[in-house]
Order: sequence, then structure tokens, then C-alpha cells
Amino acid sequence: MTQPTTDKLQNIVINAMEDLKAEKIRHINLQGISGFTDRMIFASGNSNRHVKSIAQAVVEKMKQLNLPVIGMEGEDVGDWVLVDLGEIVVHVMLPATREFYDIERLWSDQAGREVESV
Repeated sequence: MTQPTTDKLQNIVINAMEDLKAEKIRHINLQGISGFTDRMIFASGNSNRHVKSIAQAVVEKMKQLNLPVIGMEGEDVGDWVLVDLGEIVVHVMLPATREFYDIERLWSDQAGREVESV
């Protein structure tokens, strides 16, 4: 598969997350603002195992489509797993971790853009 547009890639990621019942999926467009990614996608899982499974589903979907995965961090603990797809960075967290770090608000404030719900 040729590299999809950022919008198409975002849809692929979100669909993979929805297939595993990820909760409160949101995203922010950082094009022209961030030097390391164009989009961030945030989601919650209801347990460490669920968080890890959601992140792994994203990685597996990328592999199925022959799309690059730059890296994955946090899968050993599972309260916050980050999947770096280059133009999209995916954060899957337990609800308490997500609330504590509130990175959606941080990026929204920094970018001057709203975080959008799916």
C-alpha cells in the first residue's frame, strides 16, 4: 500500500481503536505547529491489558497495510502506551493517567486548536 494521506491514516488508526472498544477517542491537528508530528490521537482503555491491546491493534493494522511504525513505548506497564507512526502519534491511557497528565489540554493550549472528538 502506498502511504495514505494523514486523514486516511487517522481514520485507519481510529477504526483499529474502535474495533477494540477504545473509549473517548479524540484527536488534534498539529500540522504547521509541531515539528515532529502532524496529528495526535488520544484514547482510553479500561485496564492495563486493554490499553496494551488497543495500542497493539494499531501496530498490527499498520503491519497488515505495510505502513511504518517508528516505535512503541510503555507497553511493559500499560497505563500509558505511545505509538509513533511518524505523522501521527497515538496515546492510549488508563482514564486516571489521562486525567492526571491532561496532555490533550496541554497540546490544545500550545497549538491554539481544539481537540476533536470522534
